[in-house]
Amino acid sequence: MRQRNKPWAGDMFAENPAFVPSNPSDRKGKWKEVFHNDNPIHLEVGTGKGQFIIGMAKQNPDVNYIGLELSSSVMVSALEKLLEEDVPNVRLLNENAEDLTSIFEENEVSRVYLNFSDPWPKNRHEKRRLTYKTFLDLYRVVMKPNSEVHFKTDNQGLFEYSLHSFSAYGMTLNNVSLDLHQSKMEDNVMTEYEEKFSSKGSRIYRCEAQFRS
Repeated sequence: MRQRNKPWAGDMFAENPAFVPSNPSDRKGKWKEVFHNDNPIHLEVGTGKGQFIIGMAKQNPDVNYIGLELSSSVMVSALEKLLEEDVPNVRLLNENAEDLTSIFEENEVSRVYLNFSDPWPKNRHEKRRLTYKTFLDLYRVVMKPNSEVHFKTDNQGLFEYSLHSFSAYGMTLNNVSLDLHQSKMEDNVMTEYEEKFSSKGSRIYRCEAQFRS
């Protein structure tokens, strides 16, 4: 479904700098100062409407969460939720994942989440997939050694592609699940898409891919 354009989203971001920091590249290497603590930073690339990242932040108050979302019309919904919940350990960035190394210093991020990313099913669009090797390069630069990428999707083709991509990159695969909701995983925080697809009986695929130092 095509997202309705919300031209006022940028103004709302500007009005809430406490949750949507302006000029994020100026914060590179200084994100702990933004959160006023030394807690680890977890990054969600493609945060959508924010249900996952806000749920994780409430569940883990000793972790700082940053949600990256390219679509301002989508991210404004996450900001609205955040203003209602007033969760102090979340920040949102209306930025492109291709710019990660301009926003974060080397070894600044402790974990990356990729939830229900666009599968870009056509072969000619492979380089746009968030588990393609050039994106893995970016994650590795900004993440601490031996950190993990946590990946969830309902798309079997993307999941199989991503497992291969992670393995070809030399990452270690942990906790691979071909049916997450039938597994014994505890404290799973669902995204909006996850609730929608799982309610229709779709399988949810999940894995943790760890970089090797």
